[in-house]
Order: sequence, then structure tokens, then C-alpha cells
Amino acid sequence: MAEKKPRIEDSRKDNKTELANKIAAQSQKVARTYANIEDAVIRVTRFVSSVIDKILFNRKYGKLTALVLAVLMYFVVNFNTVSSMYSSSLRTAKDLTDLPITVKYNSDTFELSGLPDHVDITISGDASNVTSAANSDGRIVADLEGLSEGVHEVRLKAEGYGDNVNVRIDPSNVRLTLKKKTTQQFDLSYDFINQDKMDSVFSVGTPVFEYNKVNVRASRDTLDSIAFIKALIDVSGKESTFTQEARLVAYAADGNPVSVDIVPDTVHVEVPVTSPNKTVNIEVEVTGEVQDGKAIQSITIDQQTVTIYGSETALSSVDRVVVTLNASSITKDSTILRPVVLPAGVNSSNINQVTMTVQLGERASRTIDDVKLRFKNNVNNYKVSHPENKTTTSVTVYGTAENIEKITAADINVYIDMLDAKPGLMQFPLQVDQPTNGLVRYSLTESTYELNVLGETNDGTDDNKGADVNNG
Repeated sequence: MAEKKPRIEDSRKDNKTELANKIAAQSQKVARTYANIEDAVIRVTRFVSSVIDKILFNRKYGKLTALVLAVLMYFVVNFNTVSSMYSSSLRTAKDLTDLPITVKYNSDTFELSGLPDHVDITISGDASNVTSAANSDGRIVADLEGLSEGVHEVRLKAEGYGDNVNVRIDPSNVRLTLKKKTTQQFDLSYDFINQDKMDSVFSVGTPVFEYNKVNVRASRDTLDSIAFIKALIDVSGKESTFTQEARLVAYAADGNPVSVDIVPDTVHVEVPVTSPNKTVNIEVEVTGEVQDGKAIQSITIDQQTVTIYGSETALSSVDRVVVTLNASSITKDSTILRPVVLPAGVNSSNINQVTMTVQLGERASRTIDDVKLRFKNNVNNYKVSHPENKTTTSVTVYGTAENIEKITAADINVYIDMLDAKPGLMQFPLQVDQPTNGLVRYSLTESTYELNVLGETNDGTDDNKGADVNNG
């Protein structure tokens, strides 16, 4: 063991020597690198200095040198101005449109006209201040306090936008008129609103108002323009008699609202709600003709009657409802769904459509003689004489054989319209009423008829001078 220790110590000495040598070599390398860099910097500095000397002290580049120096001096002297220009780039502007105008005036005494409904403004200043002002509760004010009756030029003011921004108003000045108000009494009328939101089986009656006159306060010119004051009664969802505080509105003759003070501005009203109804027959009305040598043999519908709803006045004049059918669209036996056509004034019905079954047959014809001539619109009560005492005509009937056999001369109405009749010999067109059920169709065998219109008026009896024509 004692013999090995010297070897360890020798090894350590060798390592230290080697490390010292490496450090020394690295230091020399770093020193050489620094020396090289220093030498390069010196060479570059000398080169730049030489170039500058050549430019500054060379007449060839004298003007360029002077320009560069002048620019540098300008920026040094005007540094504050340039800084201000840069800072101004942070300023901005924002437009706000359709802003309402707040008016300060005695609205109980004066009526105001001529003031625009809205104005536009432009807010300018620092970007942050403009954003804050645009989101503020600022307002545009027209201060009329202290002004008397008449026409005035008023400057609008911006309030509440802050002192750090500039507000430009467009228009900034307005020309307006103040008129003293007076009071006049008007009768009340009414309108029902939202009727489309009321079940159509119900009908509203005549409303009963707590009072029938109201006081309206406005200028004399405005009062003269009022045609009526209406209570707007809301009937949406109503199914029985109801009461309501109805809003009052003044209207001009053209139907446009008029801005006035109505005292009071509502009226208590009671409105009866009923459900008048009536059951009537359903009838089919046929237009056009079946083509290809066919005719309608029969039409049957699945509903014979319908219950209709509306006002009592409207229902009193209705004795039927119709379902229409265009025969020219039918080419074979068909089952067709058709809507029920409600008369004017009828709001609704218990059925909206019917199913009709249409059967066709071969078309035939038959001529019926001795159809009596009738007269219409003999407003002057003329008598007429018939050439050769002819008072009848012939009519050809078209339809299926079964249907035309049922027709007699008494079923056919052939007439002469005497509305434009004048005394003397006249040619009149013959006209015939067509059946609406579409089962048969009439065709006249002669289109005109000659009559001698007598100047004497008819006394209601027949005599040898002329025929009674009041039978149409």
C-alpha cells in the first residue's frame, strides 16, 4: 500500500499541468480575437472617417452636405412642432345621427312648431375623450324659456358631453314658432282596433262612454284643423262585454293624427260583445260550359246549410251563401273541394268549404216556344205596341236530356230593357236570365225585337192602344 501513494500524487501533478496549459492556450486565443476585432474596428473607423472627410471637404459633394445639415438643423429647432404633429394623429372625430332635441319651454301655455325632430352632431378631440363623450348621456337642448309668442331663431346647445371635446351640431340654428294655446270642446267618436285579434264569431256593439265631449287645448290654427276626436278601443281577445280606458286621439280630415292636449286623454267605455248568427242555405253557382259535347247531369254537396256570424245588420240582408264552380275545367265525373264565399259584412261561418260531386252526361238540346216577353226598367211607364201582336219568342235549352225535359216556358225569363226607351219605333236587344245551377243553358233564337214605344204613360191597364209593360 505504501508503494502506491507516490503514483497518485504524480498523476495529480500531471493533470494540473495539463489544465494550466489549456487555460494559457485559451487566453492567448481570446487575446488574439480581441486584437483582431480591435484592428477591424480601427480600420472601419478610419475608412468611414476618410469617406466623411472626402464628402465634407470635397466641393463635388458640398451641396448634398449642406442639404443634410439643413435637414438635421430643422428637426432639432422644430422638435416641439414635430412632436405636436405626431400627437395630433391621436385626435379623432365621431358622427352621431338622428339625436332627439330636448326643448325647454312652457308647454301648457304655448304650442311649438318648426322644430326638427332630430339633429346630427360631430364630436371631435382626443380619441379617448371622443369615445367617452359618444357613450355619455349628452343631449341637444333648445332653450325657449323667456320667449314670447311669435317666430324665433334659436341656437341649439350641446350638454353633457364634457369640456374636453368639441361638439358641432347640424343644424346649429333652428327657426321655430310659438303660438298661444286656447281650449275648445269636441264630440267623441270611436274606432275599434286589433279586430283581427278578435275571434270572428263575435261582434262588438255600440260602445257607451262615460262622457261624450272632451276639451282640446292647442293653438287656434291647430284646433281648426281637427275633424274628429276618436276613442281607440282595443278589442283583441274579447269574447264578452268589457270595459276599458280608451286612449283619445285627434285626427285631421285627411286621417292623420294631430298633436294636441286632450283633457282628459282617456275615456272610460263599456262595449257590448255578442255573437249574432244565422243559418242559411248553400247554393252552387256555375260559370262556363262543359266541353266536348258534355253537360252537367247533377251536382250534390255534402253540406246544405251553413251558420254565418256577423253584425245583426249584415245578417238581416243575407238569405244564402254561394259556392262557385267553373264548368269549363271539368272533363269527367269529379269530386271537388270548394270554399264557401261569404257575403260582405259576414265575419265567419261554421264551415269554410264543401265537397261537391259533379256527374256529367251527353249534351242534348230542345227548343221551347211561346216564351213570354217581359220588360225591365220602364222608368217612364211607357206603353208599347207589338208588331203583328207578337208577345212571345222561342228559346233553345241545352243540357242533358233528363234536365232539359224538366224546363217549361214559365221557367225562362226573356226580357227587354227599356231604360233607354224613347217614343217611336225601336229595335231592342232580347236578353235572357241564365240559370245559376249550371244544369241547363238558354240560347235565344232571335237576338232583337221591334217595338213601337207610345208617348203615353201606362195607367196600369191594358187597352187597344198599347200593352202593359210593367210585368218585368
